[in-house]
Amino acid sequence: FMQTIKNPWFGQDNALRLDNIPHPSVSAERPIELLKRCPDAASTSLRDLGAFATAGQVFVKDERSRMGLGSFKALGAAYVIAQAAQKNNLTGITYVAASAGNHGLSVAAGAKVFGAQAVIYLADTVPESFATKLQNVGASVVRAGADYAASIQAAQAAAVDKGWILLSDSSWPGYVDIPQQLMEGYLVMAAEIVAQIPQPPTHIILQAGVGGLAAAAAAYFRVHWGSAPSIIVVEPDAAPALFNSIKAGHCVTTAGAVSNMGRLDCKEPSLIALKGLARDADSILFDLRCGCHSGDADLRCGRLSNYSLRRSRPCRATCRGRRDRQPLEGPVHTHRRARQLAHISTLIVFRQVYQTGGNAKNTAANTLHWHN
Repeated sequence: FMQTIKNPWFGQDNALRLDNIPHPSVSAERPIELLKRCPDAASTSLRDLGAFATAGQVFVKDERSRMGLGSFKALGAAYVIAQAAQKNNLTGITYVAASAGNHGLSVAAGAKVFGAQAVIYLADTVPESFATKLQNVGASVVRAGADYAASIQAAQAAAVDKGWILLSDSSWPGYVDIPQQLMEGYLVMAAEIVAQIPQPPTHIILQAGVGGLAAAAAAYFRVHWGSAPSIIVVEPDAAPALFNSIKAGHCVTTAGAVSNMGRLDCKEPSLIALKGLARDADSILFDLRCGCHSGDADLRCGRLSNYSLRRSRPCRATCRGRRDRQPLEGPVHTHRRARQLAHISTLIVFRQVYQTGGNAKNTAANTLHWHN
């Protein structure tokens, strides 16, 4: 089952009154030009899976080959570091970040290429195999805290105490420049989709932790496709930070059990992402089984969107077009799979490699190349 809320703030620039928080950038030209100098950043495939039940065409943006890192995160932190390297010599500079997955690999790979150092804070729940991957790319790894939130706090404290540069993919009051630039890197993927797809989609599904990918992609798609596609953001039930914030009309920090979906177990949304999605997203939903009590194998492969389509029965409002815009709250109705997809003619979902498990593909981040 899923719980879904139709976004009542859709189309409003600052409905949540986040006055000092910027919207997501929609300037894809900067990251596209800069990343042309990295041969490993070549465009990834938009795979046409053909018909899916009654959904018509389903396209998957396959990020597994991106820069040898296996995820869209390669376009984020490494892009921020590359931008800094165009202005200054980064020798002796240390970037610090918390990570439960691919963000840490992007920080580590970018730092290695440009002569900086990377220190990545990991919660105790992150598998040792991922710590080894980070160390193989040249990062120093520090264990801190029982969950992702604790590792973020530790990284923030280390940045202050040691004079390191905090490189987070989330944002909060007073910390917006780096995460906004990081999200700008994700626009490369969105721009590729616009160029690759034969016609605008009717529906787009975006997974969310703090919301950076979802907000960046949604903002870019709105610029190019307007209000036509229905943009649906999916969260795990243990961390419905965006869902609760959109419902409340202000930023909400969620509480509860730690999900073993550590990559998306984000209890507080990025404020840049929240501001953007309040304007650009049609619906926010979370799957009541996304705490990984079932479907673990699918989720660990980074296929949350695929899982949601194959394994769940969302309320029919999730699959409607933009003609029915009434907010939906409360218990969720169920119905047959064929009916749940009946209003979808063209759908985009995203796929990446989940890098923290022991069975994940080995990253090639230590072979990342950059042309001066």
